[in-house]
Amino acid sequence: MPSLLASPAAEEHAHRACDEVVVAGRRLRPTAVFDTYWRFAVLRDRVYRARVAGAPAPWTSDPILARHRFTNCFRAADRVSQQLIAGVSYRGDQRWEEVFFRTLLFKFFNKASTWELLVGALGGTPTWADYDFGRYDGVLSKAFASGGRLYSAAYITPPPAMGESRKHANHLRVLETMMATNAPARVLAAKSLQEAYRILLGYPAIGPFLAYQYVIDLNYAAEMPFEEGDFVVPGPGAKDGIRKAFGAAADGIEAEVIHYMTDTQEEHFARLGLEPVRLGGRRRLQLIDCQNLFCEVDKYARVAHPEVAGISGRARIKQVYRADSAPLTPWFPPKWGLTDAAGAGASGTRGASGAAERS
Repeated sequence: MPSLLASPAAEEHAHRACDEVVVAGRRLRPTAVFDTYWRFAVLRDRVYRARVAGAPAPWTSDPILARHRFTNCFRAADRVSQQLIAGVSYRGDQRWEEVFFRTLLFKFFNKASTWELLVGALGGTPTWADYDFGRYDGVLSKAFASGGRLYSAAYITPPPAMGESRKHANHLRVLETMMATNAPARVLAAKSLQEAYRILLGYPAIGPFLAYQYVIDLNYAAEMPFEEGDFVVPGPGAKDGIRKAFGAAADGIEAEVIHYMTDTQEEHFARLGLEPVRLGGRRRLQLIDCQNLFCEVDKYARVAHPEVAGISGRARIKQVYRADSAPLTPWFPPKWGLTDAAGAGASGTRGASGAAERS
């Protein structure tokens, strides 16, 4: 299947190629996937902006983007992140202990329907103050026994070993342990995002990838003071995308590569004659966003650049895009100060309940 991004000639303002970059003292020779990374970001963001503006489909003429499902350039704009930010973090009791509890309860399952199940069965937003293991376990066990899926398939969440027979019950026990060992206060008192990450990493079944995702999610909340540019933990998909963009020479320095992409994004957008991608007209791609983009470009390149080898050896994109007619109503952490509602969404001070669909 041909792609508008697979060939520089397809871009109106394609400029000179990048022959070499230096990262962590290594000289890396980018493949064609490197420039596709930047073009993909621009075209994917155009799809998002078109949907926010309420434009009718089709939102892209790129056949790969039109056929398959890809996350947004900005992690905070994706469906689950929007549900978390607007419907969990900023809705309900804003005491930090309660925000921490809600965030981890939501993220262990990472599925909006599981959260809504608990809210409905409990008669309101779950709180640590009224938490009861038997009640929560009963709601989730009943749904599981009826064939309900409690966990998102977005990424693998390993089952903790906490003495319970069911995965969800063990996750409840992990959350109890976190609350009992003062994790909320310790995370908030951390001197950096990385230190907060290391605190989460010390709990059962929370490995490096999940600890990083969770600390980013906690950092959306009003009280968490850290910048997303503190540090990054490359996931398996990102490592695959980095291998495709730079070859085996980038093995072992994936975090440094993501820093490089974040730091030089304006340079490469300009080199290719592209307008830099911005959230709300002002927020540039952060480390977490560049990490996620490598995951998406890894998938995109399976079709656009089948000749470029990655790590996993996967050759197909599994998820097919299915249109959703629901309007997008983006809402981001007020502390970010985004006000461009016509562009990529606005922030306010409301305790929102809506959630934007992944577009």
